Amino acid sequence: MNHDIQKKAEGFRGERSIVLPQPIREELKKNEMTCDLFITDIGYYPKARGHYRSRPEGAKECILIYCIEGKGWIRFNDKRYTLSENQFCIIQPGLKHEYGADEDKPWSIYWLHFAGEKSRLFSSVFNQVNDIAPIAGHRIQQRLSIFEEIYQNLELGYSPENLNYVSMCLWHLLASFRYIQQFRVISNSQQVNVIQQTILFMKENIERILSVEEIANNAHYSISHLSLLFSQSTSYSLLEYFTQLKIQKACQFLDHTDLSIKDIAYKLGYNDPFYFSKVFKKQISLTPSQYKQRPK
Repeated sequence: MNHDIQKKAEGFRGERSIVLPQPIREELKKNEMTCDLFITDIGYYPKARGHYRSRPEGAKECILIYCIEGKGWIRFNDKRYTLSENQFCIIQPGLKHEYGADEDKPWSIYWLHFAGEKSRLFSSVFNQVNDIAPIAGHRIQQRLSIFEEIYQNLELGYSPENLNYVSMCLWHLLASFRYIQQFRVISNSQQVNVIQQTILFMKENIERILSVEEIANNAHYSISHLSLLFSQSTSYSLLEYFTQLKIQKACQFLDHTDLSIKDIAYKLGYNDPFYFSKVFKKQISLTPSQYKQRPK
């Protein structure tokens, strides 16, 4: 017997929801691409005044509620919690609970139910109110885009391809809640800016021989920290990248000027033209003379 109680049956203006049919859920349990983690229900309730749900016996699936505006409340384990803007909660299966929107400032929520053999891997964020503060690099809109991608694919039907793809997207979505800092790291504007500033510093000093210490001092970072950030962003060390910029500039001189190889070497900070030629060949697989003579 289903003892779920929902006070607001007529829905909410702008409401969207999809409930996967039971036969589709059974297919998801058997499919090796989806059995580990899959969605059973998904939706969005904007300004959901009067929204209320009570499940005295809990739900069969995990329930994610993500509040993006307003506030509401959730009760489980004999405690009542407020869920406000930029907060989320995942309720574990089988746990008695109830929740509802605040009467004065009703929440707008994205929500979904998920199940699967690996759903327990997200238990570290079960049954608690978790914050997603809108700090720099928060990527909130990207997280909502994943919700939309899942929803719109399910709207297209329940083909095996759609269901497989949605299951893969669900891993990414839940990871964005479980590993908030890791989800944010690629949009850390400070780190992006320091990489861009470091490359600009290299280009502005292309005629010099820079040390790693000098490059790090210009960025106001320690050598170890800047080296790590730079290699993660570019896949090259600081000096390897600087050498690439020098050889790129050397190619431009060879292509567009009549400068001698010796003069080009001096312009790029190489006092030994023979060493410059050796570095050039390592990067281009041609000597400067061979590069100059190649067919354009």
